[in-house]
Amino acid sequence: MQAVWNGTVIAEAAKDDLIYIEGNWYFPPASVTFDLLEKSPTPYTCPWKGECQYYHVAVGGQKNEDAAWSYPEPKPSAIERVHKDFSGYVAFWRGVEVAE
Repeated sequence: MQAVWNGTVIAEAAKDDLIYIEGNWYFPPASVTFDLLEKSPTPYTCPWKGECQYYHVAVGGQKNEDAAWSYPEPKPSAIERVHKDFSGYVAFWRGVEVAE
């Protein structure tokens, strides 16, 4: 699967390596091109997953603000609920296309 924005692949991994949570595909950290992401100061804490880190996606001189997010250290109960450790996995939205 790939996450693509502005014609550029931001993340790519086999579907079996991704984790599907609440309608979003989370890519493993090793599959993400972090050079295309900038940490965002936008705060958010999910009641059950924990503290979130948003990222701006920056490609070709354009920026898609808060278009990616991750849970660097999800709550242990969230890992149990998902049945897999998704620490640092990255999900996308706001126009970033995720497809096979």
